[in-house]
Formats: sequence, structure tokens, C-alpha cells
Amino acid sequence: MTTEDVEVGVQEVRLHLGDAPVQLPEPVAHLARTVTQNRKGHATIGALTPSRWLFPGGQPGRPISTTQLTQRLNRLGIRPNQARSTALFQLATEIPAAILARTLGIHTDVAVAWQRLSAGDWVTYAAEISQRARPT
Repeated sequence: MTTEDVEVGVQEVRLHLGDAPVQLPEPVAHLARTVTQNRKGHATIGALTPSRWLFPGGQPGRPISTTQLTQRLNRLGIRPNQARSTALFQLATEIPAAILARTLGIHTDVAVAWQRLSAGDWVTYAAEISQRARPT
């Protein structure tokens, strides 16, 4: 994720992690604005120009590693792995495994396993949808 990937508009912040931008909700949008606006100078040692990464790593031109970012967050009391698992399990209870898999880019078997673990029951989803009254 680069600083170029954070588009700051009048009211919205869009983050490009892939092909389609994601609009960040507040207060996350505020945090992204703060990070991009408060960076001073060169973010990495030995860099000749400011880093293009939102979270620069120790080497010029490289983003922070997953391990290093996780360690920094843990020192702040933030447990990203726990939060990720919680979010995935919540999603698995709310949407069918096929849609979850396609949306997150994961294998359907993995999405089904998450759904079973989270007690989400989408087995009858297709039948239920097919029996709904169609709008006229």
C-alpha cells in the first residue's frame, strides 16, 4: 500500500489494495489522513527521496514486513491476528461461503470451514432465494 494509493478527497479516503479502491469509513479514514500528512522527511534510513509506501520498511523502496508491522502493533496492544480471525468468522456467519470465497479471493473449501466453525448456516441459502417472490 503506497501513499499514492490513498486518495484524500473532501469527505472520503479511498485505499487502493488491488484493482478497485475501497472507501475507508471514519475513524479509519482519519487515521490514514493523519499518517500521510504527518510523515516528515525520509521514512527509511539511506533513502534519497521520501518513501512511496504508506508503511515504509527498513530498506529504501520497500514496504514494512508483515512480521515487523505485527511486532509494532503488538507493542501497542493491538493484536491483528485476533482481529482478523474475528472479522473473518463474523463475515462467515453473514454471507454464503461461495460469496465469501470470491470476495476475499480464498478457496471455497476454506470459506466453508470458516462457516462451519462460526456456526453460520448457509446450506439452504440458494433454495430460500429461489422461493422468494419475484418483483413484478
